[in-house]
Amino acid sequence: MATLSSIGVGSGLDVNAIISQLMAIERRPIQQLESASKRLEGQLSAYGRLQSAMAAMRDAARRLGDASTWEQTAVASGDAAAVSARAGANAPPGTYTISVARLAAAQTVVSPRSYDAATAAVGQGTLSVELGRWSADGSSFEADASRPPVTIAIAAGSTLAQARDAINAAGAGVTASIVNDASGARLALRSTTTGAENGFRISADDTDPGSGATVSVAEFAYGGGGGGLTQTLAAADAEATINGVAVTSATNVLTDVLDGLTLTLGRAGPDPVELTVERDTGAMRTAITDFATAYNDLVGLLREQTRFDETTQQAGTLQGDRSAVGLVNRLRSIVGGATAAATAFSRLADIGLEPQSDGKLRVVDARLDAALGRLDELRDFFARNAEGTAQDGFGVLLRDYGDGTLGSEGVLTARQDALRAGIDRNGERIDRLEDRLALVEARLRRQYTLLDENVSRLNGLQNYVSQQIQNWNRSST
Repeated sequence: MATLSSIGVGSGLDVNAIISQLMAIERRPIQQLESASKRLEGQLSAYGRLQSAMAAMRDAARRLGDASTWEQTAVASGDAAAVSARAGANAPPGTYTISVARLAAAQTVVSPRSYDAATAAVGQGTLSVELGRWSADGSSFEADASRPPVTIAIAAGSTLAQARDAINAAGAGVTASIVNDASGARLALRSTTTGAENGFRISADDTDPGSGATVSVAEFAYGGGGGGLTQTLAAADAEATINGVAVTSATNVLTDVLDGLTLTLGRAGPDPVELTVERDTGAMRTAITDFATAYNDLVGLLREQTRFDETTQQAGTLQGDRSAVGLVNRLRSIVGGATAAATAFSRLADIGLEPQSDGKLRVVDARLDAALGRLDELRDFFARNAEGTAQDGFGVLLRDYGDGTLGSEGVLTARQDALRAGIDRNGERIDRLEDRLALVEARLRRQYTLLDENVSRLNGLQNYVSQQIQNWNRSST
């Protein structure tokens, strides 16, 4: 059964209010620690934002410090519908004249007669599919010994659609489909891969046509003489000439005929197509401007966090933080310095990245365009790696600086670890103080309870004495 607290009744004092005020005074160290932890948490959050911004700047600098960035090429085709191309990292600049005589094709055969529907009944039997090469006139077939024939069972009671599904599930190098035309449904088979080496021959064993079956498995044969499927397209290799040199390919995608280029043939025709491969200065310019944006974002965040606003008298979260101020100063030193990596350029301002009074970089388009006209020098200016010497390019310098600050022993990591440790220490101190305050409050309540009891007894004694005096006075009268 809970007890009712009547502390203060005997003495007439507002003991609960007194204890609350005393505990508020005792709680001030905890409040100070909580305020300190909030400041530390704000700083930790600010350093988390700085870490993200530094990583973005470092990654943008890494792209500039990567030699492959300066080897990027772009391809232009005189007729992209006929010939298109994709350039790899090692594609050399050049011009190519390409004529497409024939596209690669997959062998296609179709049933000569149509059936009522995909539900037409098919007799029981087996199909055997062989892959290989047909002669030029289609009169003979040379099976590929490395790809054994695949046998496909057509179960009793199958429909035309189920026969199609059985062919597709066999993985025999052909795919089947049902084509519906004006006269009905036809079965069509096609090589899964283009090229003359991927033709096919089908032999059929009609073991049980079955009563009521409208389609015989024998009708799905091809190349064995007699009836069966009719070829509508022969397997063929792509044929083209590149700068007068004849090339063939089993597919319409040519990956190994030109260094660093993947060609896609889309249409054959008598007219040659001119393909031009040039350095992709647009991609290089984007890499530079992306770096400038990432760098400016980082510097802007650092200034915001470390400044003191005289107008509002408001300080940034990291105002006075030596680590953050050190980052600002070091970045200014790097971008304002010079490198001996290239002979034509030594400072960022030379290539159109001009440092401003606020520490940010301004892109000067005309100067950057001129620098992009000297790609070899620009590559060295950013990407030359001289192992920490004065000949390191700016991309390498800023990449290494970013790696250092973000590393396990870097400034950003160490500062965040220290802030977390400070927050943890404050939390532990708060817990200890909370335990002490609980004891203090319990002691105060015991003391005031005892005081209340003593005052109550004294008040009772006073009342008794007063009554006795009154009685004496009345007796005396």
